[in-house]
Amino acid sequence: MIALTVNARDISADTEPRTHLADFLRDGLNLTGTHLGCEHGVCGACTLLLDDVPARSCITYAVACDGARVTTIEGLDDDEVTIELRAAFSREHALQCGYCTPGMLISARDLVLRLPTADESDIRVGMSGNLCRCTGYVGIIRAVRVVIKARRARGVAPIVGAGRTSLGPVGSGHGARSSSGAMAAASAEVPSARDATMPIPDFTPETTFEQQFVVAHPPASVFDFFGDIPAVAACLPGASLSGVAAPGQVDGAIEVKLGPIAAKFQGAARIERDPATMSGRIVGTGNDRRSRSSTQGEIRYRLTAIEQGTATRITFSIGYSLRGTLAQFARPRLVSDIAERLTADFARNLDHALSGRPPDGTAAPATSLNGIALLGDVLRQRARRLLRNIWRRSPSRNE
Repeated sequence: MIALTVNARDISADTEPRTHLADFLRDGLNLTGTHLGCEHGVCGACTLLLDDVPARSCITYAVACDGARVTTIEGLDDDEVTIELRAAFSREHALQCGYCTPGMLISARDLVLRLPTADESDIRVGMSGNLCRCTGYVGIIRAVRVVIKARRARGVAPIVGAGRTSLGPVGSGHGARSSSGAMAAASAEVPSARDATMPIPDFTPETTFEQQFVVAHPPASVFDFFGDIPAVAACLPGASLSGVAAPGQVDGAIEVKLGPIAAKFQGAARIERDPATMSGRIVGTGNDRRSRSSTQGEIRYRLTAIEQGTATRITFSIGYSLRGTLAQFARPRLVSDIAERLTADFARNLDHALSGRPPDGTAAPATSLNGIALLGDVLRQRARRLLRNIWRRSPSRNE
Protein backbone atom coordinates (compact mmCIF):
# COMPACT_ATOMS: atom_id res chain seq x y z
CA MET A 1 0.00 0.00 0.00
CA ILE A 2 1.42 3.38 -1.00
CA ALA A 3 0.09 6.90 -0.56
CA LEU A 4 1.40 9.76 -2.69
CA THR A 5 0.30 13.01 -4.26
CA VAL A 6 -0.06 12.96 -8.06
CA ASN A 7 -0.71 16.27 -9.80
CA ALA A 8 -1.98 17.79 -6.52
CA ARG A 9 -4.37 14.86 -5.97
CA ASP A 10 -3.97 12.45 -3.06
CA ILE A 11 -3.72 8.84 -4.26
CA SER A 12 -3.65 5.63 -2.22
CA ALA A 13 -3.36 2.22 -3.85
CA ASP A 14 -2.02 -1.30 -3.63
CA THR A 15 0.88 -1.94 -5.99
CA GLU A 16 3.38 -4.71 -6.54
CA PRO A 17 6.95 -4.02 -5.36
CA ARG A 18 8.29 -4.49 -8.90
CA THR A 19 5.96 -1.90 -10.48
CA HIS A 20 7.77 1.09 -11.90
CA LEU A 21 6.38 4.56 -11.33
CA ALA A 22 5.78 5.04 -15.06
CA ASP A 23 3.64 1.89 -15.26
CA PHE A 24 1.80 2.87 -12.06
CA LEU A 25 0.88 6.23 -13.59
CA ARG A 26 0.08 5.03 -17.11
CA ASP A 27 -1.80 1.80 -16.32
CA GLY A 28 -3.31 2.71 -12.96
CA LEU A 29 -4.12 6.40 -13.37
CA ASN A 30 -4.31 6.68 -17.19
CA LEU A 31 -1.69 9.48 -17.17
CA THR A 32 -0.26 8.51 -20.54
CA GLY A 33 1.60 11.77 -21.11
CA THR A 34 4.55 10.09 -19.40
CA HIS A 35 6.09 8.18 -22.31
CA LEU A 36 8.18 5.01 -22.17
CA GLY A 37 11.13 4.71 -24.55
CA CYS A 38 14.28 2.80 -23.61
CA GLU A 39 13.02 1.74 -20.13
CA HIS A 40 16.66 1.89 -19.00
CA GLY A 41 16.76 5.49 -17.79
CA VAL A 42 18.73 6.63 -20.85
CA CYS A 43 16.39 8.37 -23.32
CA GLY A 44 14.56 10.67 -20.87
CA ALA A 45 11.12 10.26 -22.46
CA CYS A 46 9.68 9.16 -19.08
CA THR A 47 10.98 12.21 -17.16
CA LEU A 48 8.62 13.70 -14.58
CA LEU A 49 8.92 15.70 -11.35
CA LEU A 50 9.44 13.82 -8.11
CA ASP A 51 9.28 16.24 -5.19
CA ASP A 52 9.69 19.02 -7.81
CA VAL A 53 12.92 17.51 -9.19
CA PRO A 54 13.21 15.79 -12.62
CA ALA A 55 13.39 12.01 -12.33
CA ARG A 56 13.32 8.95 -14.59
CA SER A 57 10.04 7.18 -13.86
CA CYS A 58 10.95 4.04 -15.84
CA ILE A 59 13.68 3.09 -13.36
CA THR A 60 11.95 4.39 -10.22
CA TYR A 61 9.85 1.92 -8.26
CA ALA A 62 6.42 3.19 -7.26
CA VAL A 63 6.86 1.88 -3.70
CA ALA A 64 9.97 4.04 -3.35
CA CYS A 65 7.75 7.09 -3.91
CA ASP A 66 5.50 6.44 -0.91
CA GLY A 67 4.80 9.88 0.56
CA ALA A 68 6.31 11.73 -2.40
CA ARG A 69 4.90 14.49 -4.58
CA VAL A 70 4.68 13.45 -8.25
CA THR A 71 3.98 15.85 -11.12
CA THR A 72 3.53 14.57 -14.67
CA ILE A 73 3.28 16.61 -17.85
CA GLU A 74 -0.52 16.65 -17.38
CA GLY A 75 -0.03 18.41 -14.05
CA LEU A 76 1.86 21.27 -15.75
CA ASP A 77 -0.95 22.42 -18.04
CA ASP A 78 -1.30 25.70 -16.13
CA ASP A 79 2.33 26.04 -15.08
CA GLU A 80 3.74 29.44 -16.13
CA VAL A 81 7.17 28.19 -17.24
CA THR A 82 5.74 25.23 -19.14
CA ILE A 83 3.29 27.48 -20.98
CA GLU A 84 6.17 29.68 -22.13
CA LEU A 85 8.21 26.64 -23.15
CA ARG A 86 5.35 25.11 -25.15
CA ALA A 87 4.97 28.35 -27.11
CA ALA A 88 8.72 28.58 -27.69
CA PHE A 89 8.94 24.93 -28.79
CA SER A 90 6.22 25.64 -31.35
CA ARG A 91 7.82 28.85 -32.64
CA GLU A 92 11.34 27.42 -32.85
CA HIS A 93 10.29 24.10 -34.47
CA ALA A 94 11.61 22.20 -31.46
CA LEU A 95 9.43 19.14 -31.97
CA GLN A 96 8.50 16.77 -34.76
CA CYS A 97 6.96 13.42 -33.79
CA GLY A 98 6.53 14.69 -30.21
CA TYR A 99 7.30 11.44 -28.42
CA CYS A 100 10.23 12.88 -26.47
CA THR A 101 8.53 16.26 -25.92
CA PRO A 102 6.95 15.67 -22.46
CA GLY A 103 10.33 14.69 -21.01
CA MET A 104 12.04 17.50 -22.91
CA LEU A 105 9.64 20.09 -21.50
CA ILE A 106 10.11 18.90 -17.92
CA SER A 107 13.91 18.93 -18.18
CA ALA A 108 13.85 22.30 -19.93
CA ARG A 109 11.60 23.72 -17.22
CA ASP A 110 14.20 22.77 -14.62
CA LEU A 111 16.89 24.66 -16.57
CA VAL A 112 14.69 27.72 -17.01
CA LEU A 113 14.13 27.85 -13.26
CA ARG A 114 17.75 27.50 -12.14
CA LEU A 115 20.18 28.68 -14.84
CA PRO A 116 21.23 32.32 -14.33
CA THR A 117 21.94 32.93 -18.04
CA ALA A 118 20.99 31.38 -21.36
CA ASP A 119 24.40 29.85 -21.94
CA GLU A 120 24.18 27.35 -24.79
CA SER A 121 26.79 24.96 -23.44
CA ASP A 122 25.06 24.81 -20.03
CA ILE A 123 21.74 24.12 -21.73
CA ARG A 124 23.24 21.36 -23.88
CA VAL A 125 24.74 19.70 -20.80
CA GLY A 126 21.44 20.07 -18.90
CA MET A 127 19.41 18.58 -21.78
CA SER A 128 21.90 15.81 -22.59
CA GLY A 129 19.81 13.27 -20.69
CA ASN A 130 16.89 13.70 -23.11
CA LEU A 131 17.33 12.09 -26.52
CA CYS A 132 15.48 13.05 -29.71
CA ARG A 133 15.65 11.16 -33.01
CA CYS A 134 13.92 13.83 -35.08
CA THR A 135 14.96 17.43 -34.55
CA GLY A 136 18.75 17.58 -34.35
CA TYR A 137 18.32 19.56 -31.08
CA VAL A 138 18.94 22.99 -32.66
CA GLY A 139 15.36 24.14 -32.24
CA ILE A 140 15.14 22.67 -28.75
CA ILE A 141 18.24 24.51 -27.50
CA ARG A 142 17.06 27.72 -29.16
CA ALA A 143 13.62 27.46 -27.51
CA VAL A 144 15.12 27.00 -24.04
CA ARG A 145 17.50 29.92 -24.56
CA VAL A 146 14.66 32.18 -25.70
CA VAL A 147 12.58 31.47 -22.59
CA ILE A 148 15.52 31.94 -20.19
CA LYS A 149 16.49 35.23 -21.85
CA ALA A 150 12.89 36.52 -21.76
CA ARG A 151 12.41 35.68 -18.09
CA ARG A 152 15.71 37.16 -16.98
CA ALA A 153 14.94 40.30 -19.01
CA ARG A 154 11.64 40.61 -17.10
CA GLY A 155 13.53 40.43 -13.83
CA VAL A 156 12.60 36.85 -12.93
CA ALA A 157 15.59 35.64 -10.92
CA PRO A 158 16.86 32.04 -11.06
CA ILE A 159 15.96 29.70 -8.21
CA VAL A 160 19.02 28.09 -6.69
CA GLY A 161 18.58 24.32 -6.87
CA ALA A 162 15.10 24.69 -8.47
CA GLY A 163 13.44 22.64 -5.73
CA ARG A 164 16.41 20.54 -4.59
CA THR A 165 16.59 20.54 -0.79
CA SER A 166 19.07 17.73 -0.15
CA LEU A 167 21.84 15.73 -1.75
CA GLY A 168 21.29 12.20 -3.01
CA PRO A 169 19.14 10.48 -5.62
CA VAL A 170 15.82 12.11 -6.44
CA GLY A 171 13.12 10.87 -4.07
CA SER A 172 15.61 9.20 -1.74
CA GLY A 173 14.30 8.67 1.76
CA HIS A 174 10.72 7.88 0.80
CA GLY A 175 11.40 4.15 0.53
CA ALA A 176 12.16 4.05 4.27
CA ARG A 177 8.43 4.24 4.90
CA SER A 178 8.23 0.60 3.86
CA SER A 179 9.75 -0.43 7.19
CA SER A 180 7.52 -1.75 9.96
CA GLY A 181 7.39 1.62 11.72
CA ALA A 182 6.52 3.38 8.47
CA MET A 183 3.77 0.86 7.75
CA ALA A 184 2.15 1.84 11.00
CA ALA A 185 2.32 5.48 9.92
CA ALA A 186 0.79 4.56 6.59
CA SER A 187 -2.00 2.70 8.37
CA ALA A 188 -2.71 5.82 10.40
CA GLU A 189 -2.99 7.84 7.19
CA VAL A 190 -5.19 5.23 5.51
CA PRO A 191 -7.68 4.15 8.18
CA SER A 192 -9.59 1.52 6.22
CA ALA A 193 -9.29 -0.75 3.20
CA ARG A 194 -12.07 1.15 1.45
CA ASP A 195 -10.16 4.43 1.85
CA ALA A 196 -7.13 2.68 0.33
CA THR A 197 -8.66 2.34 -3.14
CA MET A 198 -7.79 4.82 -5.82
CA PRO A 199 -10.37 7.53 -6.58
CA ILE A 200 -12.56 6.72 -9.58
CA PRO A 201 -12.70 9.88 -11.69
CA ASP A 202 -15.31 10.90 -14.23
CA PHE A 203 -14.17 10.78 -17.84
CA THR A 204 -15.36 11.40 -21.40
CA PRO A 205 -15.85 8.04 -23.20
CA GLU A 206 -14.26 7.64 -26.62
CA THR A 207 -17.04 5.30 -27.78
CA THR A 208 -20.68 5.20 -26.66
CA PHE A 209 -23.64 3.08 -27.75
CA GLU A 210 -27.09 2.24 -26.43
CA GLN A 211 -28.88 -1.04 -25.73
CA GLN A 212 -32.24 -2.03 -24.27
CA PHE A 213 -34.17 -5.13 -23.31
CA VAL A 214 -37.36 -6.11 -21.50
CA VAL A 215 -37.84 -8.39 -18.49
CA ALA A 216 -41.21 -9.67 -17.27
CA HIS A 217 -40.87 -8.22 -13.77
CA PRO A 218 -42.04 -4.90 -12.26
CA PRO A 219 -39.57 -1.97 -12.11
CA ALA A 220 -39.41 -1.93 -8.29
CA SER A 221 -38.21 -5.54 -8.21
CA VAL A 222 -35.63 -4.92 -10.94
CA PHE A 223 -34.33 -1.76 -9.26
CA ASP A 224 -33.99 -3.55 -5.91
CA PHE A 225 -32.13 -6.37 -7.63
CA PHE A 226 -29.70 -3.88 -9.24
CA GLY A 227 -28.82 -2.77 -5.71
CA ASP A 228 -27.50 -6.28 -4.95
CA ILE A 229 -24.08 -6.01 -6.60
CA PRO A 230 -22.97 -9.63 -6.05
CA ALA A 231 -26.22 -10.87 -7.60
CA VAL A 232 -25.82 -8.58 -10.63
CA ALA A 233 -22.19 -9.65 -11.09
CA ALA A 234 -23.31 -13.30 -11.07
CA CYS A 235 -25.46 -12.56 -14.13
CA LEU A 236 -22.59 -11.11 -16.17
CA PRO A 237 -20.20 -13.63 -17.80
CA GLY A 238 -16.60 -13.09 -16.74
CA ALA A 239 -17.39 -10.75 -13.84
CA SER A 240 -16.27 -11.40 -10.28
CA LEU A 241 -16.00 -9.41 -7.06
CA SER A 242 -13.02 -9.17 -4.73
CA GLY A 243 -13.96 -8.60 -1.13
CA VAL A 244 -17.28 -7.33 0.14
CA ALA A 245 -19.07 -4.61 -1.80
CA ALA A 246 -19.31 -1.36 0.16
CA PRO A 247 -22.00 1.30 -0.29
CA GLY A 248 -21.24 3.30 -3.40
CA GLN A 249 -18.14 1.37 -4.49
CA VAL A 250 -17.04 -2.14 -5.36
CA ASP A 251 -13.76 -3.84 -6.28
CA GLY A 252 -13.72 -6.64 -8.82
CA ALA A 253 -12.51 -8.00 -12.12
CA ILE A 254 -13.72 -9.17 -15.51
CA GLU A 255 -11.90 -11.85 -17.50
CA VAL A 256 -11.76 -11.74 -21.30
CA LYS A 257 -10.32 -14.27 -23.75
CA LEU A 258 -9.53 -13.24 -27.33
CA GLY A 259 -7.81 -16.18 -28.98
CA PRO A 260 -4.32 -16.44 -27.45
CA ILE A 261 -4.87 -13.28 -25.40
CA ALA A 262 -6.26 -13.77 -21.90
CA ALA A 263 -6.88 -10.57 -19.99
CA LYS A 264 -8.16 -9.96 -16.49
CA PHE A 265 -9.12 -6.35 -15.90
CA GLN A 266 -8.89 -5.67 -12.18
CA GLY A 267 -10.20 -2.43 -10.79
CA ALA A 268 -13.03 -0.71 -9.02
CA ALA A 269 -16.37 0.91 -9.79
CA ARG A 270 -18.37 3.76 -8.32
CA ILE A 271 -22.10 3.11 -8.09
CA GLU A 272 -24.80 5.80 -8.13
CA ARG A 273 -28.54 5.08 -7.80
CA ASP A 274 -31.62 7.34 -7.91
CA PRO A 275 -34.82 5.61 -6.70
CA ALA A 276 -36.94 8.65 -7.65
CA THR A 277 -36.17 8.24 -11.36
CA MET A 278 -35.44 4.48 -11.33
CA SER A 279 -32.04 5.20 -12.86
CA GLY A 280 -28.41 4.64 -12.03
CA ARG A 281 -24.84 5.06 -13.12
CA ILE A 282 -21.75 2.89 -12.78
CA VAL A 283 -18.28 4.33 -13.46
CA GLY A 284 -15.34 1.95 -13.40
CA THR A 285 -11.68 1.68 -14.21
CA GLY A 286 -9.37 -1.31 -14.48
CA ASN A 287 -6.16 -2.61 -15.98
CA ASP A 288 -4.66 -5.89 -17.09
CA ARG A 289 -0.98 -6.30 -16.28
CA ARG A 290 -0.39 -9.15 -18.72
CA SER A 291 -1.55 -7.37 -21.88
CA ARG A 292 -0.62 -3.91 -20.55
CA SER A 293 -4.13 -2.73 -21.34
CA SER A 294 -6.29 -0.37 -19.33
CA THR A 295 -9.90 0.68 -19.62
CA GLN A 296 -12.43 3.12 -18.26
CA GLY A 297 -16.14 2.46 -18.58
CA GLU A 298 -19.47 4.01 -17.77
CA ILE A 299 -22.97 2.50 -17.76
CA ARG A 300 -26.08 4.64 -17.36
CA TYR A 301 -29.41 2.84 -17.04
CA ARG A 302 -33.07 3.77 -16.67
CA LEU A 303 -36.05 1.52 -15.88
CA THR A 304 -39.44 2.15 -17.48
CA ALA A 305 -42.68 0.38 -16.54
CA ILE A 306 -44.56 -1.27 -19.42
CA GLU A 307 -47.56 -3.60 -19.72
CA GLN A 308 -49.39 -1.92 -16.82
CA GLY A 309 -46.33 -2.16 -14.60
CA THR A 310 -45.92 -5.92 -14.84
CA ALA A 311 -42.78 -5.67 -17.01
CA THR A 312 -39.76 -3.38 -17.24
CA ARG A 313 -37.89 -1.91 -20.18
CA ILE A 314 -34.23 -1.43 -19.27
CA THR A 315 -32.52 1.21 -21.40
CA PHE A 316 -28.84 1.88 -20.92
CA SER A 317 -25.88 3.53 -22.59
CA ILE A 318 -22.37 2.12 -22.47
CA GLY A 319 -19.31 4.31 -22.87
CA TYR A 320 -15.70 3.21 -22.71
CA SER A 321 -12.09 4.10 -23.46
CA LEU A 322 -9.48 1.38 -24.00
CA ARG A 323 -5.69 1.58 -24.09
CA GLY A 324 -3.04 -1.04 -24.80
CA THR A 325 -2.85 -4.27 -26.77
CA LEU A 326 -6.56 -5.03 -26.64
CA ALA A 327 -7.45 -1.65 -28.13
CA GLN A 328 -6.72 -3.04 -31.61
CA PHE A 329 -9.72 -5.37 -31.23
CA ALA A 330 -12.06 -2.60 -30.06
CA ARG A 331 -13.60 -1.50 -33.35
CA PRO A 332 -16.81 0.37 -32.40
CA ARG A 333 -19.10 -1.63 -34.73
CA LEU A 334 -17.66 -4.96 -33.59
CA VAL A 335 -17.83 -3.99 -29.91
CA SER A 336 -21.43 -2.86 -30.39
CA ASP A 337 -22.36 -6.23 -31.93
CA ILE A 338 -20.63 -8.14 -29.13
CA ALA A 339 -22.32 -5.91 -26.54
CA GLU A 340 -25.67 -6.76 -28.13
CA ARG A 341 -24.95 -10.45 -27.63
CA LEU A 342 -23.75 -9.85 -24.06
CA THR A 343 -26.90 -7.85 -23.37
CA ALA A 344 -29.03 -10.80 -24.47
CA ASP A 345 -27.08 -13.13 -22.17
CA PHE A 346 -27.33 -10.71 -19.26
CA ALA A 347 -31.07 -10.19 -19.85
CA ARG A 348 -31.68 -13.96 -19.83
CA ASN A 349 -29.62 -14.44 -16.65
CA LEU A 350 -31.34 -11.47 -15.01
CA ASP A 351 -34.78 -12.86 -15.80
CA HIS A 352 -33.80 -16.24 -14.36
CA ALA A 353 -32.37 -14.65 -11.21
CA LEU A 354 -35.50 -12.53 -10.64
CA SER A 355 -37.58 -15.67 -11.10
CA GLY A 356 -35.49 -17.58 -8.57
CA ARG A 357 -33.84 -19.82 -11.15
CA PRO A 358 -30.07 -20.27 -11.76
CA PRO A 359 -28.53 -18.31 -14.67
CA ASP A 360 -29.09 -20.05 -18.01
CA GLY A 361 -31.49 -22.39 -16.25
CA THR A 362 -28.91 -24.99 -15.24
CA ALA A 363 -25.38 -23.60 -15.10
CA ALA A 364 -23.55 -20.69 -13.55
CA PRO A 365 -22.24 -17.90 -15.76
CA ALA A 366 -18.95 -18.46 -17.54
CA THR A 367 -15.92 -17.62 -15.41
CA SER A 368 -14.42 -15.70 -18.31
CA LEU A 369 -15.81 -13.80 -21.25
CA ASN A 370 -14.90 -15.70 -24.42
CA GLY A 371 -14.49 -13.02 -27.05
CA ILE A 372 -13.81 -15.53 -29.85
CA ALA A 373 -17.07 -17.39 -29.18
CA LEU A 374 -18.96 -14.10 -29.10
CA LEU A 375 -17.22 -12.95 -32.27
CA GLY A 376 -18.19 -16.19 -33.99
CA ASP A 377 -21.83 -15.67 -33.03
CA VAL A 378 -21.70 -12.08 -34.26
CA LEU A 379 -20.20 -13.12 -37.61
CA ARG A 380 -22.82 -15.83 -38.03
CA GLN A 381 -25.58 -13.32 -37.35
CA ARG A 382 -24.08 -10.92 -39.89
CA ALA A 383 -23.83 -13.71 -42.47
CA ARG A 384 -27.49 -14.62 -41.95
CA ARG A 385 -28.55 -10.99 -42.39
CA LEU A 386 -26.47 -10.73 -45.55
CA LEU A 387 -28.01 -13.89 -47.03
CA ARG A 388 -31.51 -12.65 -46.20
CA ASN A 389 -30.80 -9.34 -47.98
CA ILE A 390 -29.41 -11.16 -51.03
CA TRP A 391 -32.48 -13.40 -51.09
CA ARG A 392 -34.84 -10.43 -50.98
CA ARG A 393 -33.03 -8.71 -53.84
CA SER A 394 -32.80 -11.83 -56.00
CA PRO A 395 -34.24 -11.19 -59.52
CA SER A 396 -35.82 -14.65 -59.63
CA ARG A 397 -37.63 -13.89 -56.38
CA ASN A 398 -38.90 -10.58 -57.76
CA GLU A 399 -40.29 -12.35 -60.85
